[in-house]
Amino acid sequence: MWKVVYVASGWSEAERLKNHLTRDGLLVMLRTCGCDNDKLAKHVELLVPEIEVAEAHSIIMQLMGTVRA
Repeated sequence: MWKVVYVASGWSEAERLKNHLTRDGLLVMLRTCGCDNDKLAKHVELLVPEIEVAEAHSIIMQLMGTVRA
């Protein structure tokens, strides 16, 4: 089962995070929220398999820490 681990504010942020996660060996799926046109979506969910949630969350928190620094 797939679980949402992060909601990105736009397609470019979602793709950037997906690339980081997949480089670390995680499976990632993107899903838009409330928009018929995927590329115009304001919110994009990042989903990973349930077994990879903790690892994905840890990686995302590390990335967010470096972005804010």
